Amino acid sequence: MNKFEEYPFESHFFEVSGGFRYHYLDERRPRNLDYRGVLLMVHGNPTWSYMWRRLITRFRDRYRCVAVDHIGCGLSDKPSESSYQYTLERRTDDLVRFIVGRDLRNITLVGHDWGGAIGMGAAVKLPERFDRFILMNTAAFKSFNCPLRIRFCRLPFLGRFLVQGMNLFSSAAVRMASRNHLPAAIRKAFLAPYDSWANRIAVYKFVQDIPLSVTQPSYDMLSKIEESLPNFRFKRMCFIWGMLDWCFSPEFLKRFLQFFPDANVHRLDNAHHLLLEDAPDDVLSAIEEFLRRSN
Repeated sequence: MNKFEEYPFESHFFEVSGGFRYHYLDERRPRNLDYRGVLLMVHGNPTWSYMWRRLITRFRDRYRCVAVDHIGCGLSDKPSESSYQYTLERRTDDLVRFIVGRDLRNITLVGHDWGGAIGMGAAVKLPERFDRFILMNTAAFKSFNCPLRIRFCRLPFLGRFLVQGMNLFSSAAVRMASRNHLPAAIRKAFLAPYDSWANRIAVYKFVQDIPLSVTQPSYDMLSKIEESLPNFRFKRMCFIWGMLDWCFSPEFLKRFLQFFPDANVHRLDNAHHLLLEDAPDDVLSAIEEFLRRSN
């Protein structure tokens, strides 16, 4: 299943709490090279490590490129909600356990969508292991700005049927979160891990976990991450933003810049939420420039 076009990488697995298998990529070429650090790539919903394929290919000759699949996503185990807590805190704990278990240091976080909050949550717990941050169309702070089409997927009973039963959320993402009409092979690859009701549990639970009120489980965790953001104000920070995104809109970028006014910023006027599909050359060039300047 992991031999999609442009995804010829070797799969690795790490055991997280509960005994679940956490799939990840760990690419270095050649493997004995003195690397400049780790590029840790953390995806969101409903994507998986496939979205980082071009970035890995571009940078694995200079950096150790590590990309994880959250539990329930990609090629990781997909336990039922009765055996795994699909929450921001649990996902952050999984990533922390992975970072410590694989002894990752000198990390440059590359986070997209939920990956920004999860990755920043790990950085809050392991600040000494993180050097730089590259965040793309994401959030790591509270916001009640949630599009109506996503709120609709949170409705009781109907939301589960649409997201987990009909695969509406994932199918819409590969069509509505890109400015371009993605080729069929790429759409197929994005959707492949989410091919049944059981395998779409994480997609549904991610939508349910959006903390839009103080009563929701992840509200406190996101609040802690937001409160800790000023601790990273002297770290090297880069924001690459698809300005056509209707989910993590430019308003989220403005909010980030209130915390990090001196950050390196790249606004991509021709890119939507899936900016690595819409403008891959622009994204890779922005990352290249940031890494070169911040070495």
